[in-house]
Amino acid sequence: MPAAAPLQAVPCNIITGFLGVGKTSAILQLLKHKPAEERWAVLVNEFGQVGIDGSILQGREQAQLFVKEVPGGCMCCTAGLPMQIALNQLLQKARPQRLLIEPTGLGHPEEILATLSSEFYREVIDLQRVVTLVDARQLVEPRYLEHPVYCQQLAIADVIVGNKSDLYQPSDRQRLSQVVDRLTNKPELVFGQMHGRGAALAPELLAGPSQSALSQPQRHQHGHSHSHENPTEAIPSSGHLSASGSGEGYHSQGWRFSPTKVFDRAALYNFLAGLSAQRFKGVFITEEGVFGYNYAGGALSEIELDDCMESRLEIIDTSIDPGWEQQLLNCLSQA
Repeated sequence: MPAAAPLQAVPCNIITGFLGVGKTSAILQLLKHKPAEERWAVLVNEFGQVGIDGSILQGREQAQLFVKEVPGGCMCCTAGLPMQIALNQLLQKARPQRLLIEPTGLGHPEEILATLSSEFYREVIDLQRVVTLVDARQLVEPRYLEHPVYCQQLAIADVIVGNKSDLYQPSDRQRLSQVVDRLTNKPELVFGQMHGRGAALAPELLAGPSQSALSQPQRHQHGHSHSHENPTEAIPSSGHLSASGSGEGYHSQGWRFSPTKVFDRAALYNFLAGLSAQRFKGVFITEEGVFGYNYAGGALSEIELDDCMESRLEIIDTSIDPGWEQQLLNCLSQA
């Protein structure tokens, strides 16, 4: 059997944005427009330790879609080695006609750009437009505008999506337009709604060269720090395990549950709705089916999924409540 031809110039887009801006939801909307005959691949990175986004994407069955996760921090750790290993595996398996990369909201996208622009990937990947999602309501808060990762996400954008724009006040749109006007790259600005048909990530937005890649960015010194545990550890006989991490001023706490552990959907929703945290995501096997949960911007959403390998929850905040684990265990079905 002849060897497969080398991959060349696979169109690739980085889709970035800060915590809770709606990157995974936007990618799900984008995938609805994927031509049925095309093979697409998605490389997902998460700040947390147990990996949720990949489970949500894989839980929405779709032909010719390949998903791989890099959980446990940011892709740029250890000079991008975790990312490169996962990326090489994904390219070899999927041989995609388009590659989407979703970095963690706390990751440094310049480092990813530098890796993808390196000599090793120069012939393999055609680095196209970088899309940065922004919730314009955050622009009044210094903790966002003064955060180096947030600023970097804006600076490298070829397209800025004012996401969840159906929730904006007129002043929010104006403020975002002013921020975009001050950026060096002069990115295209579009607005995307939270509900309905206002999916801003239409495929035509992806095409075109990345101006940041053309400028050959230099790899920044990895001065930020992260604390990670092993996210691939086998689940013990107790049926669950927890893992924690920290970096960029945030902490994460995640849990994985054996697929034999089934949750009470109502109790689970009540627990999640009462959580006081900046950001959390989960996928759960319940007695009523498999569901994904997403909390961002003060709103909790629930979606039904086709399947998942195991139940998982990841919470990100500036501090972690030690009582959360027992409250979560109390949501297990007693049937």
